[in-house]
Amino acid sequence: MQVARILMSGLAALVAAGWIPLASAQGTSTPGNGREADLGPVFSDTGPDAAIYGAAAGYPVGTQATAGQLETLVGTYSHFGETLPSRRIQRATSPWLFKRASEPSITYRLGPERLSIADYLKRNPVTGLLIAKEDTILYEHYQYARSDRDHFLSQSMAKTVTAMLVGIAVSEGKIGSIDDTASTYVPGLAGKEYGKTSIRDLLHMSSGVAFTEIYDGHDDVAQLGRDLFIEPGKDPVASVAQFNTRAAPSGTKWHYASVETEILGLVLRSATGVPVADYLHDKIWDAIGAEADASWSVDSSGQETAFCCLNATLRDFARLGRLLAYDGVWEGRQLIPRQWLLDATTVKPTEGYLAPEIATSYFGYGYQVWILPGTQRRFLLMGIRGQMILVDPASKVVMVQTAVYKKPFDPAFLAEPLALWFAALDQLGKR
Repeated sequence: MQVARILMSGLAALVAAGWIPLASAQGTSTPGNGREADLGPVFSDTGPDAAIYGAAAGYPVGTQATAGQLETLVGTYSHFGETLPSRRIQRATSPWLFKRASEPSITYRLGPERLSIADYLKRNPVTGLLIAKEDTILYEHYQYARSDRDHFLSQSMAKTVTAMLVGIAVSEGKIGSIDDTASTYVPGLAGKEYGKTSIRDLLHMSSGVAFTEIYDGHDDVAQLGRDLFIEPGKDPVASVAQFNTRAAPSGTKWHYASVETEILGLVLRSATGVPVADYLHDKIWDAIGAEADASWSVDSSGQETAFCCLNATLRDFARLGRLLAYDGVWEGRQLIPRQWLLDATTVKPTEGYLAPEIATSYFGYGYQVWILPGTQRRFLLMGIRGQMILVDPASKVVMVQTAVYKKPFDPAFLAEPLALWFAALDQLGKR
């Protein structure tokens, strides 16, 4: 069963049961008490099932061989840039700082229950949770002895970052058109099915090339990871070229495949002439005032793994979310072309197979980004084990979550974050 089918079956059941709303949910909020103690991050040394996650050993960092074990997840997911070779992304020359406000008291419904954010943290293995509106942080909580200095693993949230960099490269003329084929920029893919695929269809994950991604350790994404990371490693072009069976015509069917983002990273590197991490620093990271260095894990050839593995602090992920909420504008400067971001987060009538409730039973898909159902444009970045940045451009509300869910993916994981998100929008979006 592929990710698409898991979403279609699991999310459909959750929607039908009323656990996930189709467009909105009711929440309540009252102002905080205004105490100075409320105006900063909140830290906890524990969290749900802390013992299972290695609390007694101080949440140890795993090795490449043990990184997926539960007892090392907390440590590994906040030190991943030290576990694998990574390219540094230097913090901004002039950091931009969020304002802070007292925490509002938001409650959300999950089935018959009404719950608070405190309940949410007790029920979910969240390492970091941040909610901001415009330029103000309203919530910033950490669990499992993590802090605002830790660098959290993005997993597939990096896919959306890659797509935004493609948009910048197009605007600079480094990529001529997203209707160009991948082999235009990566000659080593000439004659291969992925080489014949347009950048547009790679952005939409609609190449039609067969690729399995079920996270069982034996699927195609596991093979790709072994090729890229295990010494001596395989050339990344050869790694992606091995997937060479066309199962459907390009541009007709959505199918989740991390290899397609890896190819976009190869296109970016070739088109811009600089490493992907450096391009991110020059075009986005420095400009949004990132307060901390970040890193992007690289394969044995030194190429960034574009489909995953960007490591950053929670607040810097929130800065990225804020940039997307403002449609690519940061303090009056257009960093990502606005039309690109609109195209990335909107499904055109001619591309109905990407629409919410069609691509999956709940989400739609844009340029490497998940699109929420409803008449209002809302979207999210998402990675396995619970990594999320949810964005509402209308209200400029952003919610960032890093987490260590026990399974790589389960649609049930999504019910509670989405319930909290819609409750936060219901209240904060009206302010």
